[in-house]
Amino acid sequence: MGGKLALLGGRPAVSAGRDRLDELFRWPIYAQEEEDAVLGVLREGGMSGTGVTKAFEKEYAAWQGSAYALGFCNGTAALQAAMFACGLGVGDEMICPSVTYWASAAQVYSLGATVAFADIDPATLCISPASIEKRISPRTKAIMVVHYLAHPADMEPIMAIAKKHGLKVIEDVSHAQGGLYKGRRLGTFGDVSAASLMSSKSLPCGEGGVLTTDGLECFERAIAFAHYERFDADIRTESLRPYIELPMGGVKGRMHQMSSAVARVQLKYYDARCAEIRKAMNYFWDLLEGVPGIQPHRVDEATGSNMAGWYAARGIYRAEELGGLSVTRFCQAVAAEGAPCGPGCNSALHTHPLFTTADIYGHGKPTRIANAARDVRELDGDLAESVRAGSRTYSIPWLKQFRPDLIEQHAEAFRKVSANYGELLADDPGDPKTIGHWHFYNSRA
Repeated sequence: MGGKLALLGGRPAVSAGRDRLDELFRWPIYAQEEEDAVLGVLREGGMSGTGVTKAFEKEYAAWQGSAYALGFCNGTAALQAAMFACGLGVGDEMICPSVTYWASAAQVYSLGATVAFADIDPATLCISPASIEKRISPRTKAIMVVHYLAHPADMEPIMAIAKKHGLKVIEDVSHAQGGLYKGRRLGTFGDVSAASLMSSKSLPCGEGGVLTTDGLECFERAIAFAHYERFDADIRTESLRPYIELPMGGVKGRMHQMSSAVARVQLKYYDARCAEIRKAMNYFWDLLEGVPGIQPHRVDEATGSNMAGWYAARGIYRAEELGGLSVTRFCQAVAAEGAPCGPGCNSALHTHPLFTTADIYGHGKPTRIANAARDVRELDGDLAESVRAGSRTYSIPWLKQFRPDLIEQHAEAFRKVSANYGELLADDPGDPKTIGHWHFYNSRA
């Protein structure tokens, strides 16, 4: 099918010119309106102010359906403030999926708390509710739910578990801003949510982050942690009032107003751009329905859920349907056909020395257990899906425009390799011992 594989000397499936492909993958999309907004901040000399940021916060909160929003310098800072807002402190445990970006978990160290890693669901790649239950201890205070690669986590059972055990829920929506779970915006289920708005995200502002919540105390704790200029006499939470004027976290987390200005413009067009992305991505997967070896990582939109802006899109690999062909060799062949494709997703955090042996603050023991009541590392042996996630996933083209002819060419690249997998088995070197990435890098994929 489709002729000889390009990897073996055939003609690539993707024949479009560079200019058309650049249009298909170009991101972020900035125009004159963003430039004018940034210049307005520059000309007013308000780079370190808060007026533009507060306007963005009001608009973002209304758009998401939350009572409060708070802008941050980046998503990592917003997540750290969310942890503090939930009261995480010395000796406390936070449950977090092992397969996620490090900023979903690492900041908990700075609060004197630790992380107990949970496994992921093999279909959604999000945190497994059953695995959450196994990690709960008397010291557990919060669950970090990551809507990973834009796929909504299964919030109904997660919230039921949290309610049963009296746990706080933090939603990391850095991959899924504006996504839906059964008709409701992600970021509105838990006690607090946080998101990155860096330039590679589906809602980009250059560099920034945002925290949202419906709880006044949670909101004011986030202010107290990193917004000294807003930690003032207007604070209503009595336990915070004695400390106003100075940041309780000893850090400065405010959002740069040039980023705020860009974010305001981006938000105006975000839903429409996401709809275009989803139309393109769903068409891509529809073309590959039933193709052996590859399974879509997506939700059924008939349920009222969606994949937001489909950030860092991936597919699920089924080597057993392709004679055991390694995902590494499969991706090499697809890439040779002209379609962006690479093996793996985020590497399992529990396997990195930062979470096994690193003594960051000089405790004389690994930081992960320095303030803990138990050795949470002992739980890490029960994370089978997290460990094998790299060999089960591959990147797919992150399509930004609905261009049927171009999408069909990219789908053909995957179909062609699947149909001719037998030609790749003889010289398949297999997968390396570990497959995955600690970071996602900007690319047209």
